[in-house]
Amino acid sequence: MDQRRIEALGRKCLTFLTAALLVTSCGKKKESLPVEETEEIAIVEPEDTFEFGFNLNDYIVKRDTVRSGDSFGVIMERNRLGYPKIFQIAEGAKSSFDITKLQIGKPYTLLCSKDTLQEPKCFIYQPNKEEYVVVNFQDSIHAYTNRKPVTYVEKEVAGVITSSISETLEDLGISPRLTFKLADDIYAWTIDFRRLQKGDRFKVIYTDKYIDDSIYAGIADVKAAFFEHNGEPFYAFEYETDSIKGLSDYFNEEANNLRRAFLKAPVEYKRISSRYNLRRRIALYGNKIRPHKGTDFAADIGTPIRATANGTVIKSAYTRGNGNYVKIKHNATYSTQYLHMKKQNVKVGQFVKQGDVIGWVGMTGNTSGPHVCYRFWKNGVQVDPFRQKLPAAEPIADSLKTSYLAFIQPLKEQLDRIPFKEVPAEEDVLFENSDENLISQAH
Repeated sequence: MDQRRIEALGRKCLTFLTAALLVTSCGKKKESLPVEETEEIAIVEPEDTFEFGFNLNDYIVKRDTVRSGDSFGVIMERNRLGYPKIFQIAEGAKSSFDITKLQIGKPYTLLCSKDTLQEPKCFIYQPNKEEYVVVNFQDSIHAYTNRKPVTYVEKEVAGVITSSISETLEDLGISPRLTFKLADDIYAWTIDFRRLQKGDRFKVIYTDKYIDDSIYAGIADVKAAFFEHNGEPFYAFEYETDSIKGLSDYFNEEANNLRRAFLKAPVEYKRISSRYNLRRRIALYGNKIRPHKGTDFAADIGTPIRATANGTVIKSAYTRGNGNYVKIKHNATYSTQYLHMKKQNVKVGQFVKQGDVIGWVGMTGNTSGPHVCYRFWKNGVQVDPFRQKLPAAEPIADSLKTSYLAFIQPLKEQLDRIPFKEVPAEEDVLFENSDENLISQAH
């Protein structure tokens, strides 16, 4: 083989090896490339959130409370709504809601457009925890009042007194409102809660109230109670005696009323600053006799004043001496009057029930300090209520007694089944109850 043929063959072999190496190299490079994975992106829509009957996701939601100096117009202007539109809304809503009645501290909500303008479309005002007023002006203008859904949950509690009723309930995680309910509304005339005994015990069937299933709104009512004081049992069952007027009261297992016709005081007071005294002398007037025909209960301004018995308001007015006052006629024999109010809460002709708030403690009229002067008439003559043998509240009518006894039977059985958490027996010792300030209205 000559030299030229050998060189040509070598060149062919070199070409073949180079090609083989390139193919192998490309194959390896291809194998080393990472495999790209395609990720699927899930688009999660926000869950609908409904409140006041609106889907809040459709709006920019602004919440605030009414401030001093606020009015509907001021709030709207602060949120960039023009006066012509504000006037139009006020005129359109006035037949259903008086926008001038906004109270300082009450919450409101604005539903605004979801754009850069964030223009208010709806105003929602909450005068209390349950009610709300809607002024809707996103299409036509209309206003209406509605209530949040309320859930009632029946509960039971039992306890043994070791120090005071309020401390015992607090240890059990129960609202202190139950103390007021037991002391002021149910057992005010049968048990002195300021002189309970260690070892006294109680059971209560009551109803708690929740708004929107989550917001605790207090105790709605007490259906039945049992209190054992100094070894003596006291049952109490709530029963409606007048469905037309919505009157209910508490009676024992024998259908006897636990109340008297009148509360002993119209207010939760700090002290009695002046009693009924026909021979009272006042140094400011030269030590002359100036009869005082009322009982003065000193209390903070704004403390609720309550009707001491059922009756009809015959006066709700102002005079220079009495200030703002209310007078109630209870029946042909008894009337009561409440003087120096900050403000009245009732109108002439209105029927009120025992315990209803008829006004608030103030300093109007001739007075040197905040108090309510409570005056009491019997047969047209002003008398000292503390010296009267006040009648018991009306008993259950004979026509209702059979249905009442049937009504309380399952409640009594339920009460009797509730177990006590027993404590080691100790010598019964009377103690001054620290709930005195809490239940002064009843005593």
